[in-house]
Amino acid sequence: MINVNVRKGGPQDRADWLGMRRTLWDDCPDDEQVREMDEILESDLEEVFFAEWPGGKLCGFLEVALRSRADGCETTPVGYIEGWYVDPDSRRQGVGRALVEAAEDWARSKGCRQMASDAELWNDISYQAHGAIGYRETARLVLFKKDLT
Repeated sequence: MINVNVRKGGPQDRADWLGMRRTLWDDCPDDEQVREMDEILESDLEEVFFAEWPGGKLCGFLEVALRSRADGCETTPVGYIEGWYVDPDSRRQGVGRALVEAAEDWARSKGCRQMASDAELWNDISYQAHGAIGYRETARLVLFKKDLT
């Protein structure tokens, strides 16, 4: 059994949370990251969970939201993993699973019967992590766009 504490996040976690978000979404500007963090903290439809080692060092986070639908799911609302990060040194120790279990418990408390998530096609680490905790692929999607002139 791992010795990590999983807890809901709050304003006191902003600095560490932003640091982990920068690692996960390195192409997202800080002002957008901070705006999204504020929205999560103020929302009843979203939550952030942190994993912390004894002594208080944060080693991961998971952002979860309620969605009205998700591809491959038949029920509504659906708990949706919006973002999931575990420090490389803390991976393969059950930290990610503990974060997901906390999110699933939160989703159940909000009336959800299914959870969903997504991963970029190139993100093998995320794909393997999802599979290791019982999630199965429901679809592959490539998005397209065209600028109209």
